[in-house]
Amino acid sequence: MRFAHTNIISANWRELANFYMNTFDCKLVPPVRRQSGEWLDQGTGLENAQLEGVHLLLPGHGNHGPTLEIYQYRSIDEREAVRPNTRGFGHIAFEVDHVEHVLQTLIQNGGQAFGQITEKEVPGVGRITFVYARDPEGNLIELQSWK
Repeated sequence: MRFAHTNIISANWRELANFYMNTFDCKLVPPVRRQSGEWLDQGTGLENAQLEGVHLLLPGHGNHGPTLEIYQYRSIDEREAVRPNTRGFGHIAFEVDHVEHVLQTLIQNGGQAFGQITEKEVPGVGRITFVYARDPEGNLIELQSWK
């Protein structure tokens, strides 16, 4: 058994994929997926499901590591932005060398800061520097660095 992917449903998959490639050095895994049909309806539990999007190879795990799947359905249900303490899937995290530098890159690429850069000694583990931020569509991202 191995972890495969995490999915983000996007209002504009191309723009969001570019954000993750430009901010976190994710790599495109061809082909672009264009999916629809009875098999997709059955698997998703939706009627007339149609989607398009890509998989992005996440950094740090080699050419066969997990991916970030960014899909855009033809019909999307909206929801309010998730806060860090909302039940369910909360955020994705990237371990980076320099939290402040990556946060600035994230902002330049259309994301936004959510919290403040914070440092904390975790006994027996090390010192963490971290901050929460949002991608251009409001999804939570944690940037962290351990020393």
